[in-house]
Amino acid sequence: MRVKIKVGIRYTRGDKIFLTIDWILLVIFFVIILYPLLFIFVSSISAGTSYMRLSLVPKKFSLEGYKAVFEHAAVWIGYRNSLIYTVSYTLISMFITICCAYPLSRKDFGTRKILMALCLFTMYFNGGLIPTYIWMRQLKLINTVWALLLPNSLSIYNMIVMRTYFSTQIPEELHEASMLDGCSDMRYLVNVIIPLSGPILAVIALYYAVGMWNDYFNAMIYISDRSLLPLQNILREILMVNVQHNTSTSPLTQQQIEDIAKMEQRAELMKYSLIVVSSVPVMILYPFVQKYFVKGVMIGAVKG
Repeated sequence: MRVKIKVGIRYTRGDKIFLTIDWILLVIFFVIILYPLLFIFVSSISAGTSYMRLSLVPKKFSLEGYKAVFEHAAVWIGYRNSLIYTVSYTLISMFITICCAYPLSRKDFGTRKILMALCLFTMYFNGGLIPTYIWMRQLKLINTVWALLLPNSLSIYNMIVMRTYFSTQIPEELHEASMLDGCSDMRYLVNVIIPLSGPILAVIALYYAVGMWNDYFNAMIYISDRSLLPLQNILREILMVNVQHNTSTSPLTQQQIEDIAKMEQRAELMKYSLIVVSSVPVMILYPFVQKYFVKGVMIGAVKG
């Protein structure tokens, strides 16, 4: 006759109090984070003034905002540009980051400490906006795609995390064995280092992709051609137009007031709908790299 023995953790009274408080705080933080997301989504499908009541229940269901977004030609152009910029920027940044992190992770690289110090210096000091703009103009990159892709293509923080991963998680014996078999440094990087660094590569790629997708400042500074503007700048223009309508002080007739009210309502719905639409790519991308996220960051950042 088999006797089943229940194995479990026996909590003390203090442990139970701590876990209860911990769960309460986690639930509160979860609600604080989740509420704005739900409010944006509900506001995007609500007709009337539901978005002004901070309600999570739409007063009247409406897809007018999404219809306005899909009918707006500039939104699709910005969406296309943002996708192209994000993919291109991520590939370029990952290539540069790997090429910088790998030699700095090698203990037999003689000048790695000097180069590392120079890299750290750039984390705290830079030339500023005006010298950077003058430099970009001299390189004839103003109003070109490269003005968005090349600046800030290397994040020193991301490079340090990747370098730490290479130096602490890839056994040195692999390099010695590869050298004995006649493997070159380039082949060792491509065939050994990169296949074993999936978690950290996924995390760093997500950092670069999200940063580029949300960026609007560089386009606002360097791009004047509307056909090259990313989605975030199109969204900014829509918001600015809405503010200009709201600040109008000229006397209006009753019919004009009603027309402006309808335009403002449509603009509000379009604003929330556009926020939802612009967030979709990141929300789709994150679940695929989420399993690597914690592992990659913790392993790459704890030691160094």
